[in-house]
Amino acid sequence: MKREEFATALDKVRAFIECEALLPPPSEERGECLFVAISGGADSTALLLIMKELGYKVQALHCNFHLRGEESDRDQAFVEGLCRKHDVPLSVRHFQTEEYAKRHGISIEMAARELRYQWFLEEIEKLKKLKIEGVSPFHPFIFSPFIAVAHHRDDQAETLLLNLLRGTGLRGLAGMQPRHDSIIRPLLCLSRDEILAYLESKGQTYVTDSSNAERIALRNKLRLDVMPLLRDISSAVDEHLCLAADNIRHSLPYYIKGIETAVKELGITADAFPLSALSSRTLLHEWLAGNGFNRTQEGEMLQAKRCEVGKMWYSTTHTVLRDREALLLILLKADEGSMPLLRQEIVSCIGETGPGIAYFDADLLTAPIKVRPVREGDAFVPFGMKGRKLVSNYLTDKKVNRLQKAKQFVATCGNDIIWLIGHRSDNRYRVTDATRRILKLTVANCQTRRV
Repeated sequence: MKREEFATALDKVRAFIECEALLPPPSEERGECLFVAISGGADSTALLLIMKELGYKVQALHCNFHLRGEESDRDQAFVEGLCRKHDVPLSVRHFQTEEYAKRHGISIEMAARELRYQWFLEEIEKLKKLKIEGVSPFHPFIFSPFIAVAHHRDDQAETLLLNLLRGTGLRGLAGMQPRHDSIIRPLLCLSRDEILAYLESKGQTYVTDSSNAERIALRNKLRLDVMPLLRDISSAVDEHLCLAADNIRHSLPYYIKGIETAVKELGITADAFPLSALSSRTLLHEWLAGNGFNRTQEGEMLQAKRCEVGKMWYSTTHTVLRDREALLLILLKADEGSMPLLRQEIVSCIGETGPGIAYFDADLLTAPIKVRPVREGDAFVPFGMKGRKLVSNYLTDKKVNRLQKAKQFVATCGNDIIWLIGHRSDNRYRVTDATRRILKLTVANCQTRRV
């Protein structure tokens, strides 16, 4: 590559960083330092050298996923040597990727991506904490709270096609963002050929990931089989696909503004989508975005008016419930459904009250008090009533939805339910004028109010 062509590659990245406001210009006075993710491949090796050449002080982050045996260790050794040669601080994190993928039921590719970005975000949070505490981790430098990754123009074209194949919405057609949260992509302005030419001009070697030649991952199939065919049709296909993604990205603020206006007018909230708004697939798609539901499920939800109350759809992180007047979005938490802990104490009178507190005639309770989930056929005598009522019917009357019913607990004494926890105690064990000892039951950490 000629010297003037080499300079143009650097100028492209410099201009792109300025145009997209990714970073402030490097300054010796401020001394910004930047995280750079590096695998040892051509793209990330070029990223490290380009950012240094542009005047940024960098620290490298390398992930060893232990997926390719000796090859993974070879990559780490290469990165360590490269960083020593260029006097770049390096942090390495080791991951048991296959074990993580198996435990979470995801692909190896997705597991590696999750582990990588989890670590990156951890490093950013550490940095933010140090800044809050007034500590500079690389005195006298100031560390920029960003991590640069090496996605380039060819990756962007592949991403747009991948998203199209998955039936993406408008946001997916915008492809990868030059800056998303703390992740920046300074090389989106360069093609793979430009990156390789840059490395050749520097006489810089790099390592090659043998798994990139395998056609197991969909992205590899696109890169190895589909993109060459498209380039035969148009040599500028990568550039044109990226231009399309860029045009959509710049249109997104106007799209988002329209969505926000419609959401407000129709009464859509973060956790409730009124059935009256189900005529808009776009609004439903935006409401569900990022929560793991697929297009088939979205289609079924659009017909939710015809579904019976209580129908549910599941993703790995959320449940959507067809309630009476709306679809409800419920986050599934690992600790949901855990058994409530009851604190028991004898008190002289009824004091504070709330959904997590109940009072009983202690002398009527002749067996140990236990807590269990509600069961089918459970019944009790709600406070203030004389006849028995099924717990399920009581909760239905109180408009408690199906998911909440499934997480309902009761306190029992012997075979009797004495308290539908959070709702109503049993009238048979109530405190009366004849009560000599009052038992107060309290659910731990429950909000209360004074009477």
